[in-house]
Amino acid sequence: MRFDREVDVLIFGAGMGGMCAALFAALEGLDVLLCEKTDQVGGTTATSAGTVWIPGSSQAKRDGVPDSADEARKFLAAEIGPRAEAVREAFLQAGPAALDYLEARTEVKFRAPPRHPDYHSNRPGRALAGRALAPLPFDGRLLGADFDRVRPPIAPFMVLGGMMVGKDDIPILLKPFGSAKSFAAAAKLLLRHATDRLRFRRGTRLVMGNALVARLFYSLKRRNVAVVFDARLVELVKGTDGVEGAVVDIGDKRQTIRARRGVILATGGFAPNEKLRAEFMPDLAIKHSNAFAGASGDGFTAARTAGAAVDDKHTSPAFYFPSSLHGDTVYPHILLDRAKPGLIAVNKDGRRFVNESDSYHDFAEAMLRSNAAAPAVPAWLICDRAFIGDYGLGLLHPGAGRREIERYIADGYLYRAETLMELAQRIGVDGENLLRSVQAHNRYAETGVDEAFGKGGTEYNQFNGDPANRPNPCLRPIAEAPFFAVAVYPSTMGTCVGLATDGDARVLDENGAPLGGLYAVGNDMASLFRGVYVGPGVTLGPALVFAYRAVIDIAKAGAGDARKRITR
Repeated sequence: MRFDREVDVLIFGAGMGGMCAALFAALEGLDVLLCEKTDQVGGTTATSAGTVWIPGSSQAKRDGVPDSADEARKFLAAEIGPRAEAVREAFLQAGPAALDYLEARTEVKFRAPPRHPDYHSNRPGRALAGRALAPLPFDGRLLGADFDRVRPPIAPFMVLGGMMVGKDDIPILLKPFGSAKSFAAAAKLLLRHATDRLRFRRGTRLVMGNALVARLFYSLKRRNVAVVFDARLVELVKGTDGVEGAVVDIGDKRQTIRARRGVILATGGFAPNEKLRAEFMPDLAIKHSNAFAGASGDGFTAARTAGAAVDDKHTSPAFYFPSSLHGDTVYPHILLDRAKPGLIAVNKDGRRFVNESDSYHDFAEAMLRSNAAAPAVPAWLICDRAFIGDYGLGLLHPGAGRREIERYIADGYLYRAETLMELAQRIGVDGENLLRSVQAHNRYAETGVDEAFGKGGTEYNQFNGDPANRPNPCLRPIAEAPFFAVAVYPSTMGTCVGLATDGDARVLDENGAPLGGLYAVGNDMASLFRGVYVGPGVTLGPALVFAYRAVIDIAKAGAGDARKRITR
């Protein structure tokens, strides 16, 4: 076959996994080509919190919250049992080294927050801090004109026409006159944003996933790594020893590119792909996705065609959010409302079915389980006027005024009524049961103990509650009319089903043997957590670590052909 171009490593997808792989490969002295099928970098990572879950890091020790890999092993054994043990061990062993490699050589930097619990914080080996690492904020101005290449967050996660707001910024902006310190901090944020808007389409003070993406992109640019946009994977090219390259549509031109050392797939899984969701999630009531629309299964499909095996043995085939819908916006209810005191979730029968302050994935899983017995898709978040004033609800900001409330009611996003029975009638749930559910919840709020579902009963629940609310940071009465409701639906944020790989991210065939020259990372790789959402950053953490392992495996092959190195 005639090739139009040759490189050492050919990578598809400029999200977390792909950009990490390209950066690691460049640092190892390899000739890299990173192909992104859209005109921006970031993928789903750009709209995420940017957290990576990697136990035992030097960053956690440096920041005063040391973590133990042995405790993480104990925790994962309790969470997912003996499944995927070899891949899990590869992740645990390489994680700290991968982080240190990046921190020492690039602008990709993380910190360990003083408190960020594992999601199932009642499990043995759990950590309350140290495993979840957050990217440092980044000044987007350093990218110059290429700042527009960074995919922005979804609009509801920005304010004032494009200013990003982190969790720590919210109380400052809500109460700027609360103290001199708050006023100074709020003024600094607003002045910076006003200055940014003179030159850029949105604010350049980047936090969370946008900061992580920008740091990766900036590091790639500083090392002159070739990133090609509008470059779509058509098919993989196979030879006698394995995958030799790929056919790629770059703009309106088709090219065949040879990868001398390996092809790395990092195209983001297939969460938005309705056809693939129907194949691997046929019995689940899921019609929506929060994942990047471009993560539509390109790498997954190409690898299957080339003979790769699919690993679909997971507790859940995907990770989920509960999301409300407004026009084209699929808004994920992550932590700003569900866990706060004064809200319950009910099904069509008007009954609670879940601990509302559990993780977003666990909440959505409970929706799907409950739906089999009593319709819970959609489920309804129920609160009162005081709750909206203090915490907001979905797209409604805390302290939402009459105009904002009326707009969302007119759009059919928000429902309001003076009584719970009237609210039940408007949203189509059983009124008597809703009234009983609220009355029981209010009794639990008085005692501080949710006898039905344990809301506020774990460190993770309490972390996302309101510490000023006593005795339980997640419980207070729903009593102040009018009452409000928003519908939420389960939506995919990423796939767990993916390509079967070994501990070096080498893609395996149906016989369990590596397909020479082919690697998969990120959501193209089957989740090592087997469909159990153990903590914040369990997709981005492995994406980083297995990008590192894949490149180190390629680099170990030296000048020889990595496709021929099919055994360790």
